[in-house]
Amino acid sequence: MPKQSNHMLLKIIRLYNHKQPMLPKVMIAILARNAAHSLPHYLGCIDRLDYPKERIAIWAATDHSVDNSTAMLREWLKQAQDQYHYVEWRPMEEPKSYTDEWGPKHWPPSRFNHVMKLRQAALKAARERWADYILFADSDNLLTNPRILNLLMAENLTLVAPLLESRSLYSNFWCGITPQGYYKRTPDYQPIREWKRLGCFAVPMVHSTFLLDLRRDASRDLAFYPPHPDYSWAFDDIMVFSFSARQADVQMYVCNREHYGFLPVPLKASQNVDEEKESFTHTIAEAMIDHNIAPSEYLYNPQMPQDKMGFDEIFLINLKRRLDRRQRMLSTMTSLGLQATLTDAVDGKALNTSQLQALGIEMIPGYKDPYSGRVLTRGEIGCFLSHHSTWLDVILMDKKCVLVLEDDVRFEPRFKRRMMTIMEEVEKAQLDWDLIYVGRKRMQVHQPERSVEGVNNLVEADYSYWTLGYALSAQGARKLLAAQAFSKMLPVDEFLPVMFNKHPNSDFMSHFEPRDLKAFSVEPLLLYPTHYTGEPGYVSDTETSTIWDDEATATDWDRQHQHNSVTGDSPPPAARSTRDEL
Repeated sequence: MPKQSNHMLLKIIRLYNHKQPMLPKVMIAILARNAAHSLPHYLGCIDRLDYPKERIAIWAATDHSVDNSTAMLREWLKQAQDQYHYVEWRPMEEPKSYTDEWGPKHWPPSRFNHVMKLRQAALKAARERWADYILFADSDNLLTNPRILNLLMAENLTLVAPLLESRSLYSNFWCGITPQGYYKRTPDYQPIREWKRLGCFAVPMVHSTFLLDLRRDASRDLAFYPPHPDYSWAFDDIMVFSFSARQADVQMYVCNREHYGFLPVPLKASQNVDEEKESFTHTIAEAMIDHNIAPSEYLYNPQMPQDKMGFDEIFLINLKRRLDRRQRMLSTMTSLGLQATLTDAVDGKALNTSQLQALGIEMIPGYKDPYSGRVLTRGEIGCFLSHHSTWLDVILMDKKCVLVLEDDVRFEPRFKRRMMTIMEEVEKAQLDWDLIYVGRKRMQVHQPERSVEGVNNLVEADYSYWTLGYALSAQGARKLLAAQAFSKMLPVDEFLPVMFNKHPNSDFMSHFEPRDLKAFSVEPLLLYPTHYTGEPGYVSDTETSTIWDDEATATDWDRQHQHNSVTGDSPPPAARSTRDEL
């Protein structure tokens, strides 16, 4: 290309770039206390924000920490500061605690006073640095949506918060407030929290993470400290700021048009940093279900020690083509401190008629799916063979007790500690057991299941669906294998109730003798499906396959009949699924 043409092209590019408006300047305020457990993933989310780093300033402070929060935040700032427009660092190494606090989760007046002063200092710094916005984001909030800054700015509001998710209905906004400034329950809250109403909603309180537009005149009157002269509510930073917004005629908003991130449920004042760490581990696990989050690359993040919770093996069943599920489950289990043994699932879609014949597989006479009326699918055969292979491994590898997990489960809070406690009590009570459900859909709901004497949170299992996760003894594996089910096959989650003599279909049970599997269930459950039928992200490899004896007849029943249901209990957050199989 001639030099003259190159010169003209450069001029056009410069002219184009000159006309592009620069994005607003944002200051992110980071306040950390005893946050060493959350900072790696929290800062990883900051790293991944889809916003030019040169338009972001960082204001960071630590205080009263008994862990190494200050050292970690200092290291991150040292490694990342060159990317950002400006960094202000306010560490406090001593003291380690407040003189009037009961423990690290207690909020005495002195702590509120100090936090309000820190937040006010961040707000003052943002104004002095001519920032257009300031984002307050608590150091245990995971901003999993990289576009969060652009999305909130696009709402064109003075003060706006992204709705953050937790394992419960708890979030970072209130829909009602009492005359004394405390939380008030209203019917508006739940539809917003559960995305049944979408949009941006005027609310009396937002906290934890919110964006403030400093270009608006009204924002000049907002303050955390000192409290407004007319303030008479409790000495609390979020209540003081809410009152300030009310006096300045600044409306607070919460938006749920998108999924923005997660926050943990607050702990009680009597709890400690170790319990906070355990709680946040569950927040990470929840975020990993639909988001590929990782710790900041600028921080050393040692792995939690991994073990098998006293089991001889923890088998994770996964289809090779489901790499996304495998990576999520292995990452989640690593974060929970669980050591998994990966076992390749049998892909029902890859099974052909000659393979089924070679294995001697025949459908049990009269089987029809109770939801759709269709016959057995090759996906269900693959699922059965996957579990059957695991039962065989228990015997061949001479294992006494294993935990079997499918790759589409979500873990309940404190999963590891609760599971270990139950198994310790089972051993102490010398319970004779073959199988213990850890995750299932209970189908018989008319009669209560009998509690097991001497073991808390364990019941004798009645008719159940799903094989999300279960503990299995060597004795139980032998009983399941001895049933020789290939020539009378039905879905594996129907087969198990047959084997412990609790299936409502007596014809099915007549094909199997003996039916003496000793089956129990954890109660409340410790595992649930990651997705239910009809939800975004739901994929079933059993329903979307072909019928067992005709590979030309496809089945996609779960997408066509999402709203049908069969009697059964409703696990949290809601029982919107039919059957959740591998």
